[in-house]
Amino acid sequence: MKSQNKYRKFQLHQKNIEALEKENSRFRRVYSEYENISDDIWNLENSEGNSVTDDFLEAINLQASYLEEEINDWLVQFNHNNTQA
Repeated sequence: MKSQNKYRKFQLHQKNIEALEKENSRFRRVYSEYENISDDIWNLENSEGNSVTDDFLEAINLQASYLEEEINDWLVQFNHNNTQA
């Protein structure tokens, strides 16, 4: 199995994510939850022998997409604030 990149979908925003994690505990919790769910999804989709329902996978993917949207909103705001400073 390949190891996963810590910042998967947000690879280009790695420095901003690290900065936000240091300065904002809410962002850190949201991003941590996103990482955990993403790891769970990857494990479920790539493990042999474990069968879960499509509804369950859909629900987890939906939760991950909500977290991605929230993270993206944080990153947009962070970039906006840094360009105004």
